[in-house]
Amino acid sequence: MPLHVPPAPTPALRSVLTALGSPTAVREARTPSLRAAQAPATPELPLPVHVLDGITATGPAVTRLAGWRFLIRCGDRAVAAAETRLTPDGWAFSHFFEGPYIASTERALRQAETMPQEYQPRLLSFPSLYMLTLWLHGDCAADPETGNPEPTDLLVPLAPAPPGIAAHRPHRAADLLPVLTHRVTPTPAPLLGSPA
Repeated sequence: MPLHVPPAPTPALRSVLTALGSPTAVREARTPSLRAAQAPATPELPLPVHVLDGITATGPAVTRLAGWRFLIRCGDRAVAAAETRLTPDGWAFSHFFEGPYIASTERALRQAETMPQEYQPRLLSFPSLYMLTLWLHGDCAADPETGNPEPTDLLVPLAPAPPGIAAHRPHRAADLLPVLTHRVTPTPAPLLGSPA
């Protein structure tokens, strides 16, 4: 089934296009692949980036929108990504970057396109676990900038995933979030004089 990729806010896309057209922004970016690209660079596949700051025993905290991410394609492959963020003056370009999450995001999106159900793709970051997931939201008509993972939504950990969590294996949010709760819940310290 095709994914329902939500359109990015026009000012966010415009800020990325402006940055791509700026020799200074591209030259100063820490993205050798983007600086060395021979083909024109185009922003594609805008995904809202949501952050889940805390998971507690009672469930996940509310997500917040951190920005929009665009994969930057040169020729037949994505070589970098561009992040935008919301400022008091509206959407603004933040930075370019590259690394393993670029290819991992592309792979997860291709994998999601083969699923029988339609989804709205988003990214969900778990900063306390250094983990990023492709969040496949089941309500394709939902506002991509709001909401929390529904129990039946799928979360696909991107590589590199934390130890013990398989990258690119889809999990229902209802199944993965409780596992992550145990990862971030501190283990009680042993009492003095008791065996460790």
